[in-house]
Formats: sequence, C-alpha cells, structure tokens
Amino acid sequence: MATKKTITNTTTSPNSKTANSELAGTDTLDRGNTSAKLDSLEQFRSDATGQALRTNQGVKVADNQNTLKVGERGPSLLEDFIMREKITHFDHERIPERIVHARGTAAHGYFQSYENHAPLTKAAFLQDPGKKTPVFVRFSTVQGPRGSGDTVRDVRGFAVKLYTDEGNFDLVGNNMPVFFIQDAIKFPDFVHAVKPEPHNEIPTGGSAHDTFWDFVSLVPESAHMVIWTMSDRAIPKSLRTMQGFGIHTFRLINAEGTSTFVKFHWKPKFGVCSLLWDEAQKLAGKDTDYHRRDLWESIESGDYPEWELGVQIVAEEDEHSFDFDILDPTKIIPEELVPVTPLGKMVLNRNPDNFFAETEQVAFCPGHIVPGIDFSNDPLLQGRLFSYTDTQISRLGGPNFHEIPINRPLAPNHSGQRDAQHRVTIDKGRTSYEPNSIDGGWPKETPPAPQDGGFESYPERLEAHKIRRRSESFSDHFSQARLFFQSMSHHEKEHIIAAYSFELGKVERDWIRARQVNEILANIDLELAARVAKNLGLPVPKQGTVPEKTLSLKASPALSQANLLSGDIVSRKVAILAADGVDGGAIAALKKALEAEGARAKLLGPTSAPITTADGKSLVVDASMEGMPSIAFDAVFVPGGAESVKALSANGVALHFLLEAYKHLKAIELNGEAGQLLNALHLEADEGLLLSKDTKSFKAFFAAIAQHRVWAREPKAKAVPA
Repeated sequence: MATKKTITNTTTSPNSKTANSELAGTDTLDRGNTSAKLDSLEQFRSDATGQALRTNQGVKVADNQNTLKVGERGPSLLEDFIMREKITHFDHERIPERIVHARGTAAHGYFQSYENHAPLTKAAFLQDPGKKTPVFVRFSTVQGPRGSGDTVRDVRGFAVKLYTDEGNFDLVGNNMPVFFIQDAIKFPDFVHAVKPEPHNEIPTGGSAHDTFWDFVSLVPESAHMVIWTMSDRAIPKSLRTMQGFGIHTFRLINAEGTSTFVKFHWKPKFGVCSLLWDEAQKLAGKDTDYHRRDLWESIESGDYPEWELGVQIVAEEDEHSFDFDILDPTKIIPEELVPVTPLGKMVLNRNPDNFFAETEQVAFCPGHIVPGIDFSNDPLLQGRLFSYTDTQISRLGGPNFHEIPINRPLAPNHSGQRDAQHRVTIDKGRTSYEPNSIDGGWPKETPPAPQDGGFESYPERLEAHKIRRRSESFSDHFSQARLFFQSMSHHEKEHIIAAYSFELGKVERDWIRARQVNEILANIDLELAARVAKNLGLPVPKQGTVPEKTLSLKASPALSQANLLSGDIVSRKVAILAADGVDGGAIAALKKALEAEGARAKLLGPTSAPITTADGKSLVVDASMEGMPSIAFDAVFVPGGAESVKALSANGVALHFLLEAYKHLKAIELNGEAGQLLNALHLEADEGLLLSKDTKSFKAFFAAIAQHRVWAREPKAKAVPA
C-alpha cells in the first residue's frame, strides 16, 4: 500500500513565524554582508574613461605606439621601461597555458643541408650536406586555448627547434610571412583585441568579434596581415600543406664577417592548399583534432611531411633599394624581386612519446641563435627577443626551462648559472662566476669564428638619437595588401570577399564595420570594398582615403596557392563507398593504383561491420560513412556492383556523403553501375565528377585529385544542399 506523502506549507505551520523570521534574518544578514563587501570593493574598481594612459607606477605615457630605439630604424633599447613593463605583464597573464599558440601539436625529425653554404654563413649545420641535424617542430593556432578546434580561421604557428652541434637554433615563425603590427610594444594590444572578449569569453578560437575589428580598423599597419588572414591561408588543409616563414629579416654572417640580410621560407613538399570555409567549420565540430590527427597518422604511415628551407638574400648595399622597408614585419619581399635560394630539407619522421613532456613543455625563443645567424633591427623582432624568454620563465616555472629534456641542447651548456627553481643538473666545482682561479678558470670564453666558434654579434655601426618614432619608410600600409589581393586567382578573391563579409557580419557595432570598409578596404581595392559593403548593407565607398602608392609589381604569382600545388597525389586520402554486393575487383584495382601514386584509400561501409563482395568475399571496412565523413577525404570513389549501388541509393548517409563532397568541390568517380547514382543525386558529370565503365585507368580521376578542387564547379555547388 502506497504511503500518502504530506507536504507542509511553512507559511501555515505552527512555527512558521519563527521559521520565516530566522530565514528573513539570515537573508538580511547575507544581504548586509554582501552590500558591505561590494562597498569595500569599490575602491578597487577602475574606470579608464577620461583618464590619461599611465604606467603601472602612475607615470603618464607620451608614446604607446613605438619602442625606444637608437634612431628610427635602429635596435630597441633595454632601458625602455614602458615597453618592458607592458610586455612583462602580458607575458605573465596566463599560467601555465601559453597566452597565444596554446593549441599545438608537434613532431621530431631532421634537417639536412643540400650543400656547403659557407660563402653565406658560418653556421655549421648549413655547411655539411652529410649531417642530419635533429629538429622538433611545433605547429599551433594563435587565438584559441588548448581545447579549441584545429580548423578555425587563424594564423598558424610554425616553430622549428634545430639541435645543432653549436647549440639550439629556434626559427619561430608562422604560416604567413607578415604580422599585424610593426612594433613589439603593440603586441599586448593586438592579442588583447583578438582574444575572446573579456565580458563573456566569446568567441573561442575566432576573430569574428568587435574588439578585433575595432583594433585592426584603427591600426592600418595591420591591413596586409588581415587580408592574409581572410584568405584561404588561414584555413590550411593540413599542417603538411602549409608554408612557413621566419617573418622578420635576419642576418647570415660568413667566416669573413660579411653580413647579408635574409628572410627564411619553409616550402612543403606536398604543395600548398586549404580547406573551404564550410568544410573548416564542419571539421571543427566533427573532428576538433583534425590537423593533429592528420599529422600523427601521416608520420605513423610513413608519409613523412617534408619542407624545403630557403632564404631570400639581400646584400647589405641593397638594403634600401626596394619600394618598402625590409625591416618592416608587415611587408614581404616578393619572390619575383628576390627569388628564394634553397638551403636544405626538413623531414618529420617521428611522433612524440608524451604530449606534455615534449609538445607542451617545449620552449621556443627567437633569441636562440648560433654563430653565423644574427638579428636585424626589425622592431617587432627586437621586442620578441625579450618577451619569449620572459614568458618561458613564467610558464615553465623558472629560468631552468632549458633543462627540460625537450629543450636541452645537444651541445654542452656550461654557463656558470646555478640554482633557481627546478634545477636538474648537479654542478661540480667550487665556483659559479667568471673569471675565476679556483676551478682553473673554467668554463672559459671561446674566441669567435673562424678560430674556435664563439658567438660574436655583428658589429653594426650606429649613430643616432634615442627616440620613440616610427620610420617614414614604415608608413605605407596598403600597397602590399593590394598586391596580395591582385595576385589571387578568381576563386581566392571570392573567398576573401566572403571571409570579410562573414567576419564583419558578426560585428555588433555599425561604425566598426563602416570604418573597416571605408578606411581600410577602400584603400586596398575598391572592388573588394564595394562587394563587402553591399554584403553588409553599407554605402559603397567611391574612393580610398589615402593616395595609392604604385609598386614595381602589379601581381606576384608566388602568392597564389593556385600556383603552389605539388602536381601529384602523394599522401592524398580517397574514400571508397561500398555496401554488400560491391565489385571487389574495382576496389582492389583502385587501391593498387593509389598505392603506386603514394596515395591512400579507406573503405567505408553503411556500418562498421564487414561487407561482402559480389563474389562472396568478406572485406573489413575502415569505418562507417557516418563515422568518417567526406570532409576527412580529398576524393571519393564508388565502385560498381548492382546490389551495393542499390543499397547506397537508398542510404541517406551515403547520398549526403556524396553531395557534401560535390559541394566541397572534390573529385568523385562513379564506376560501373555506380553511375546510376547521378540520378539519385540530381547532379551532372563535370571535369571532376567522372563516370567510368571499367578500372583500366584512373588517369582522369587522379588528375582531378591533383588539382585539389574542381574550381569550375564552385558557382553551381553553392546551390547544392549538404
């Protein structure tokens, strides 16, 4: 028998008055304490409206745009307490996750020089073509935290640690050759603007929000980098198909002391290509780890990622011979003006054993160089030399981060520095200073090369005033952004227009949208500005706000990814869709042909269960069509077999798989009876949607895959639901 449950209403119970009084008293007490607490906190609240910009010590700041330098184009000065205070605070804002580049993945490998480059540099790792220098490379996104998606629209970090016999050399760059700002003192401002907004921590891993666009629309020097970020370069297909750049101008110095300016380039063996925006968004939801998974699986399967290291070389006497300043980190040197000279190759052939111990604890610093490499006076680089070491000290628990195994150089590192947090080395001897006589004077200084190879800074002559000022040669902010846009293929331009429209469409404040269109885009290209303005419902600007500067180049073909494909299908992934009754011979023929070309196939079924071929053989599938969607592949093949094709025709997941691949402009081949699927899909054959009667040749299919996308299909594909 069920027990009747009695519900007592405290307002009518005998003790309700007392109970309510106690509750009321408690509530009053809590409210009083809360109110008092809020009052006591008021002294700590700060509103900057109408206030002067000051240092943390209360000193008014006259110039927050420029680091203190020796002359307009000279090196930055350590005495700049404003820059150091600002960047020191910024470096320590996050513990222990990296403030930027938090989301990363990495791999081991080696670098091998093509020949002896002694005429260019005395760096030993570039002089012995028989030497393999170990490397550890970390790729990353910039904006998002560790848990964010791989395929968001963002810059990608491309950091290489070379463990040379002369010490570690860190080439800490990105997959884009320029940056948003010219002077390091603005780096905290830029990152604060691009990070999630402080009131709601939104958006994660993206730049489609007000604070980012407010900043870049007010800082025209960012225009060149922003248009790169709005291009397909910001959504790479894989980490293996990204270029890498050192960004800054460096110096290479040979044994005779001759210096040349250089810019570093990494060019991928597998070509340069990207995702489509719709594809990138879907991958962010369906496989957050898409890029790191691809890198890991490629190495495990033996498809080792490979890049060629090259440099653009500018002689000292040619430093001022361009229509831009080579020290400006918002500028490139077009390859048509200065070709890239190949130096060697880098191969990644081993995955880490432990993510935290290696990938998370690796510490890169632009100041880690070896004899034969030196810095330029690029003001962004100058600030990074201070900032990175400062950041690693905070993130990795002290100044001994070089003792963590992944950071240890192969060369001995006797510095005389002892103690501090997390010291691992047990130092012998009685002295920790230099010079000394107690320990025989050891460790001792080493004379510079060519004698014994001690590091020696390039003796650049400088005569200038200490000054906070930007060189006039840094003042052109739009001509190279215009060069980039004019160098794009038709489909790349369309994607840039769509990206600006999407990103700015998320901005809540109309005046920020209008400022970006009228004061930035109109100065880059009026067609670009007009198209974006129409998409946003803004008035179309009639002209730019600054005079257009004429460059020696109208376009740079080297900037377009359409010209940077590998020409083959090595490492490409092809999905084979099949069900019971499939033509097993067609599957075997394709797999054999793909293997010969260095590509790979995965067999997908309606479920993860094995399928049976038309001749009764059982085939193990790699995954279900739902478990491994089309966005994970470069192309799709559907073999014949009447029963298999009939099953796929009635399978919504299979039809969606094919429609999505079509929409994303991928090569598709329908073999034998699979040609009947065209009617079910309501599609027409094109140069990348192929029908074949047999499996004697896959030449046309492979040629379509090698083009990465069927760009002629794009206008039609936009109307296809998927």
